[in-house]
Formats: sequence, C-alpha cells, structure tokens
Amino acid sequence: MIAAQRGRSGARDDSAAAPLPALVGRDLEVPLAGGDLRRYVNLDYAASTPALELVRDAVMDVLPWYSSVHRGSGFLSQVTTRAYEAARHAIGEFVRARSSDVVIFVRNTTEAVNLLSRCVTLSPGHMVLSTVVEHHANMLPWRRLAPVLHLEPPASPATLLAAVKHALEDRSRPIGMVAMTAASNVTGEVFPLREIGHLAHMHGAFFAVDAAQLAPHRPIDMQAQNIDFLSFSGHKMYAPFGAGALVAPSAMLRNVEPMLVGGGAVDFVTLDDVQWTSLPDRHEAGSPNVLGAIAMAMAAIALQNAGFERIEAHERRLLAYLEGQLEEMPGVVRHRLWTGPNVDRVGICTFGVEGIPHALLAAALSAEQGVGIRHGCFCAHPYITHLLGITFEEAHAIRERLRVGDHARIPGAVRASFGIGTTIEDIDRLVLGIRQLIEEGPRLQYTQDPRTGDYAPVGDRRAMPGALDFLPLAETRGAGAGCSQF
Repeated sequence: MIAAQRGRSGARDDSAAAPLPALVGRDLEVPLAGGDLRRYVNLDYAASTPALELVRDAVMDVLPWYSSVHRGSGFLSQVTTRAYEAARHAIGEFVRARSSDVVIFVRNTTEAVNLLSRCVTLSPGHMVLSTVVEHHANMLPWRRLAPVLHLEPPASPATLLAAVKHALEDRSRPIGMVAMTAASNVTGEVFPLREIGHLAHMHGAFFAVDAAQLAPHRPIDMQAQNIDFLSFSGHKMYAPFGAGALVAPSAMLRNVEPMLVGGGAVDFVTLDDVQWTSLPDRHEAGSPNVLGAIAMAMAAIALQNAGFERIEAHERRLLAYLEGQLEEMPGVVRHRLWTGPNVDRVGICTFGVEGIPHALLAAALSAEQGVGIRHGCFCAHPYITHLLGITFEEAHAIRERLRVGDHARIPGAVRASFGIGTTIEDIDRLVLGIRQLIEEGPRLQYTQDPRTGDYAPVGDRRAMPGALDFLPLAETRGAGAGCSQF
C-alpha cells in the first residue's frame, strides 16, 4: 500500500519527461454569483492544498482493509497496523530523521507544536527565542513553556542570523530553545535553517522548526539542517485527510506524561495509578487517524518522486510571472519580508490594492471570477501589523473594536499562493480579475457583515453542490473567518 521511495534526494532520472502529479478537482467548475459556471482557480494553497490523485487512490485502496491498529489479531487489523507503521517510516524518511528520532502522528502542525511545548523542559531561567514573523501556531504554545524573546522582522537572512547570534550570546537571558518557521506563511521567505540550527547548537540550545509551509515546496533534511524538532501538516502537502506529524528525539519524549490521555497510551491502569506505554503510542492516545497518516505518507512519496528541483523551478516561474504582472498595476502594494533577486521564496505572493478593502477584493475575485485567494491576517497578527505599519496604539484600538463585535474596519491583505497544480492560465485569471477591479471596480453590489468583516454579493445565486445542498451557503458564509480575519 505504501510504495518504496526512490531515494532521499527527491530526484529521479526520468523526472524531466514526467508531468507533475495530478490533483483532485483540477478541472472543477464553480458557480459565479450571477449563475454562470467557470473553472475554479485555486490560489489558496498556503491554507490547504488539494489532494493528489495518488493520495486519493491510496486512501480508496486501503478503505476495504481499514480496521483498528496495534491490538487486533484479525487479519484486517494486522494489515492496517502494517500500513500505519509503514506510513510512519515513510514520513521519517521524507524529512531525513535520525534513527533515534520518533514520528508522532497528530492532527496538524498546531497540535504538533502544542505537544512539543508540553513535552520539553528547559533549564530554570531559560527562554525561547523566536521571531515576530511566526504563525500563531508557532507562537502561542511556547508562551506556556517559558518567556519568549521575539526578534523583530529582519531586513535580510544575514540580519536574521546576526540577531540570532546576538541573542544566543547574551547570557543575561539564556536561550534554551530556538523556535522558528521554515518559511513564512504570510510572505513566503525561506529561512536559513542550517545556519540557524548551527548557531543554536553552538550555544547549547535546541532548534524547533515549523515546516508547515516548507514541506510541500522544498526538501527537508533534519540532519543536515541541524533540526531537533520538526512539525508539519498533511493538509498543506496535498493530503487533506486530517493528519500531521511531530518528529523529535525519542529521548525527549520517552518519559514524558502524554498531553492526551486515554486508550492506547497506557500499559496498565489501576484506580490510583497508571503505567504509560512506550513510544510512539504514548503520545497517540485513542484510535489514530490511520487513513490520514497513509495519505500523508503517500503525498511525501509522491513529492519525492516528482523531484523538489522540478517543483521549485515550476513555482519560481509562476511567482516571477505574477510579481512582474503586479508591478505594472497602479495601486498594488506588495508585502514582503526580504527583497532582491536571490531571495528564496515559496509560492506565496501577498499584497493589497489601494482603495479596495482586502475582504472586498477577495470576495469579488471569488464571486465574479471564480478565483479563490485568502484575505485577512493569516494567523500572524504581529507580523501583519508590522507589514502594514500599524502602531502599538492602533493595534490596541483594533482589539477594542473587536471586543464589541466590530470587524468592519479590520486591517489585512490578500494572499495568492500556489503549488504543483497551478498554471500560467491560473495566474492570468487572477491578474485579469485584479486589473478589472482596479479599472472598473466590482461589477456587483456587496454588503459587509460587521460580525466577520466579510463581503457578500447582493443576490448571490451560488449554492452548495450536489450532496452538500443540505448546507445553505448563506448560513455558513464567514464561519471560517476567525483565522483569516484579525
């Protein structure tokens, strides 16, 4: 069920001739607000990617054999257990984990970082070193472990490394853990992981990496990049079946009380005591997401077989093309951490258009063009306020408006993100939609919901498709805005 990998480099001899892996729904048509149908342009990969057809097929293949794992003597249970453990091995190979590391399956990157922050113990008085650029998932959990020192958004990779070095050398506030993103989910810059990890280890600190945005775009080598702890999600790497992974040294998790407790995490329970089981089961209480783990492993294998060099080259061409188009448009404001010809950035482009609220821009592109992008603050409020030049006092005023339910004037930006399924035609559809909005404004009338800040076209004729028509779109609109909004 889980195919053998073709080497750790992610490359193969015949890769130049083979197309990139196909995605489920690549020719899907969606309704526009006026009732017409148009092929959907998905430019929201940084939030969640579509499923690979190979991943879907693997899940369908294993479904007839699906059963409980680890404790069943029936043949289906044995088959499922072997597939689940094969998936664990494949994930370890995907990130070049050490033989002493353990792969813990979780729901997503957020759960992985939360689990890690509960398991790690730092020396008294030691701090966590991080940055203002982080996603909330790699920011909030660390506050429960120790005081966090946040580095300001650096002007360049060299500036970042200098700041990390300076912080590690300051013994008045010793650093026990360096916790940083591998690639920004807001602006896409790839952090110099190898160098950061080297500095951390030189000064006796651990290095934990949030690789949610890097895993589908670049190869990861925990050994070469000096990574101690790695967290990432299947839903961002073409396996949206609810699984993620924490990869960590077994010695750090072996004797720690689990974050979630219950069946599967124990060897024996009495009315006044418990004997926790060994790794990895100790940190996977309850029935695990077997299908999600298999999906994630198949995605990892597919990405390696496709070759990360090809994936990177494909996304670089698309990003350069989009940025070139945006530079020619009046009123478009780009948001970037680093600039220059040699900046390594995954397929993410974040911007705003003067005179058009970010929520309206996203709504109009969806309703009038069938183009899906993300808007808001991308679960990275401190970074977005920095990019938008919002002062501390202004941010405090925003928080006060939110407390009374006023989302109508919440700042933010729009983000177009893409991957292996994106084409030049997709970028052209986005560019055309933005250009029309700049030149002509929205073609439809829109109303704003003050509870969410989202816009909806008046007389919207779109409805849930097929088997989902029992979910009225009007009742679910804005339900997921909590993270995309401020």
